[in-house]
Amino acid sequence: MPTWMPMPTPMTPGITQNGASLDGRAWHILGQTYTPLYLTESSFGWHALMPPGTFMPIHVHPTQDEFIYVLSGELELLLDGELLQPNPHDLIRLPQCVPHAVFNNGQADAACLSWVAPTRLLWDLFEAIDNIADAQEVVRLAGMREVEFLPPTSPNRQFQLPEQLTMP
Repeated sequence: MPTWMPMPTPMTPGITQNGASLDGRAWHILGQTYTPLYLTESSFGWHALMPPGTFMPIHVHPTQDEFIYVLSGELELLLDGELLQPNPHDLIRLPQCVPHAVFNNGQADAACLSWVAPTRLLWDLFEAIDNIADAQEVVRLAGMREVEFLPPTSPNRQFQLPEQLTMP
């Protein structure tokens, strides 16, 4: 099941140059572009570019905390049933097992710096779903790699995705 992943090494001091990525990689996931910036066993970070109208459907990371630093754009965040609007330079904190979804309903690209701790299987997931257009296949592959996509309504969490933000 696991795909190729660079051997995580201890963090080294230095700078990841603007426009650089690990091994020249970039993933195209659900209309967005993710560019990996660093990888260690304890943490994995990437730049995310979200064109208008794209979103990451509601999901949970049962084994990871996730962080999203909003660089630019207008995002909407569904966080454990509450609809929030983070601004550029806000930090979104997403603890393990907390349902969340991110939407770019603005008129321009949104850019974020995202990272998870620990890395676990997220690199493998991004490799597996790169350029996969079938949402059901993305959900299936994610479930095999410790990310659970949730239906718009979840009886055990008692929240509902706002009508204007439902998956097509």
